[in-house]
This record gives sequence, C-alpha cells and structure tokens, in this order.
Amino acid sequence: MSHRPPSGLAAVSAALLAMSRHLEVRDVLKTIVASARELLDAEYAALGVPDDHGGFAQFVVDGVSDEQWKAIGPLPRQHGILAAMLHEAKPQRLADVREDPRFEGWPDAHPDMSDFLGLPIQDGDETIGALFLANKRCPRPTDGCNFTEEDEELLGILAQHAAIALTNARLYERSRELTIAEERSRLAHELHDAVSQKLFSLRLTAQAAAALVDRDPARAKGELQQVADLAGEAVDELRAAVVELRPAALDEDGLVATLRTQIQVLNRAHSAQVTFESSGVRALPATQEEAMLRVAQEALHNALRHSGAGQVTVTLTRQATTAVLRITDDGGGFDTGAVRRAGRHLGLVSMRHRAGGVGGRLTVASEPGKGTTIQMEVPCG
Repeated sequence: MSHRPPSGLAAVSAALLAMSRHLEVRDVLKTIVASARELLDAEYAALGVPDDHGGFAQFVVDGVSDEQWKAIGPLPRQHGILAAMLHEAKPQRLADVREDPRFEGWPDAHPDMSDFLGLPIQDGDETIGALFLANKRCPRPTDGCNFTEEDEELLGILAQHAAIALTNARLYERSRELTIAEERSRLAHELHDAVSQKLFSLRLTAQAAAALVDRDPARAKGELQQVADLAGEAVDELRAAVVELRPAALDEDGLVATLRTQIQVLNRAHSAQVTFESSGVRALPATQEEAMLRVAQEALHNALRHSGAGQVTVTLTRQATTAVLRITDDGGGFDTGAVRRAGRHLGLVSMRHRAGGVGGRLTVASEPGKGTTIQMEVPCG
C-alpha cells in the first residue's frame, strides 16, 4: 500500500486548529512540528528556537525516536543551513542538503537526510524560530522525491500561523509569571502589615521581661506571658495569610491542569523524567485541591532534590468515592523509622497535616535502595 499524505483544505485547517489548542510553549512547538511533517509528508521535521548565545533555547523534533535523539547528543549550534534560516530570513529548499557548501556534517547517530525544506518563523522583523523538513516521502522514492514550490508555499502558511501560536503561548506563560509575581508581592505586603507590628511588640515585651527578671520576678512573669500571647497571635496571623494564598492557577485551571503544567516544567528543568497521568478526577473542593497540590509539590521536591531518582511518576485517579494522588520515584529511598527517630521528616509531617486537614490520609512507603511512594487519599463525591 502506498503512503498518501493528508491533502486539501481540511488537512490545512486541522493543522492550524491543532496549533491554536495549546497554550504552553513546548506543546505548541511539538504540535507545529508534527503538523508540518504530516501535512507535507516528510520523514523528519524539527523546529529550533534560538537563544542569544549561538545555540537553541528549545529544539523539538518529530520522526526521530527518543533513543536516536539521546544518541545524537547536545542540541545543534546556529551554523550551516540553520544559521542561514535564522539570519537571512528566507526559505531554504535544497535537493540534497549534503551537497550544499554550507553543510557542516552531523553527529554519527544523526539520521541521514537529503532533500530539505526550511523556513524561518517570524514575528514582524524578528526571527523567533527555524522550521525545517527533510526527506520527502513518495510511493516510488527511487524516482526522486524532492520538496516542491507548492510545499514551500504551504509551509510558509504554517510558519505564519506558527508565529502567532508561539507568540500567544509566550504571552500566556509571561502572564502566568506576572500573576505569580503579583501574588508574591501581595503576600509580602500582607505579611508585613499583619505580622510585623506584633513581632515588634513581642520584641519590646521580651526586652522588658529580661530587664525585670532579677528585680521583679513576678512582673517579669507577667511580661513573659504577654510574650507568649503575642507570639501565638503572630503565628495565627501568619497562618491566615498563607492559607489565603491559594495558587492562582488552581482557581483558573483546576487541580489536574495545574499539576500537568507544573510537572511539564519540572520535566524540562531536571534530568529525571517526570510524568503525570490522571483519570476520573474532576473538580474537588478548593481546600482539597490546594492540599493535594501542596503535597505533590513537597513530594516532587524531595524526589528531585534528594532521592537521585531517574524516573518520577505522578498519578491522580478516582477509586470509588476516593481521589488518590500518588507520587512514585525510583530513587535511593530511605528508612522511614530512622528518619523519624533522627528528627528529619523530609516534609512528611507537613504533608500528613495537610492531608488530615481536609479529611484525608497520607501513607509513605520507602526502603533504602527501593525508591519511595507517597500516597494521599481524600474523599470525593
């Protein structure tokens, strides 16, 4: 059976709609590359977003397996044909990229490529990416199968819409960053106003008690009681301010989407592979969602910073009338009894408190050399 690529207005429309569905930059890049490769029937596709240091901040490929990609090695630099697309800002359509004088070779594990079609992705006058395809497929490849002028025009349409989708995704991520910054600033002001005055009073009262302890012990005792009362009030004010700081993303997107986004970021930022799966869980009460998010964050921090894990898996599922959050890593693990006796809890006390505070429970399973599983269960309707 011969391979027939998608064609016609419906295929183009499907590719453009797929680009517009995603808001996270990485997802947009992957969708652009996959759509271009399928629509133009190429064996390989890639998209690079340049940095300011002669390399690429992000580089997404389609048609190359994970094993091949790992074997290829570091991200490419801005040289050869890639540099031409970025700096000359014009299409590059070649019958055989290997015969172009700008070709500088590939790593040993790099797949072999011949015919080549590349276009810059531009936002106004700024080149924000380079999109290219290689190895046009056809029923009889021995007859030659190079990219056509029509292919170039079609890729140009995709590149224009890719610029819009990528710019929108960047603006969305930037708005999330600003929201977080604004929330932190608000909390800082609130903590200052609510707590600092009590802490100042506490300090003065403690100084008064110290001055009285020798010459008037009874009065010093009263001042110390005042210190205890003020300290308790300060703790209550601090707790109220922190509890009020519900993550903005939870209000906007809910627990599942917030977890998925944060785990995607962690997966990019760490050498360990971090994955997330969810099934059957919809909206939960706000207090439960926040508690589960905080437990997931604490458990992920421990797994990525302390365990030496190469794989961390997060799942959120529904089992009958219970929502179950599970964070599992293949790291070094630990002796839970020894950790408790030594007074090093790795945030376990805080996680148990959060789970219990919303009517749930937390269980921890870990052994040295066998990884760790942290599970939180809460009732759901």
